[in-house]
Amino acid sequence: MNVMTEQIKNRTKKVGIKIIQLIDLLPQKTSSWVISKQIVRSATSIGANYRAACRAKSVPDFLNKLKIVEEETDETLYWLEIIEEAKLLPSESLETIKTEINEILSIVVASIKTIQSKIK
Repeated sequence: MNVMTEQIKNRTKKVGIKIIQLIDLLPQKTSSWVISKQIVRSATSIGANYRAACRAKSVPDFLNKLKIVEEETDETLYWLEIIEEAKLLPSESLETIKTEINEILSIVVASIKTIQSKIK
């Protein structure tokens, strides 16, 4: 594994952990409980699927797994937007995690494009 791969593994795991910590700040409401389940699944799936991609059996397998990482990352951003727009948490408390997730998304999308251009 190269250094960049290990850094992304660590960053994606930290995102899952930060989201787990973040949901504990949500108000004790039914809506928060439902959103919590969704965002924890998508956020922890980012790191899990990135790790799976690192163990891919082929380039197409790697590409497919990276696309799942992209989808889960985007879904996590969606749930953060819901939390923010529903005013379940103040926007300021979400900025750092949103920035980190957007950076990961950019890296993953760039990787997908690079791989796709090499395949063609």
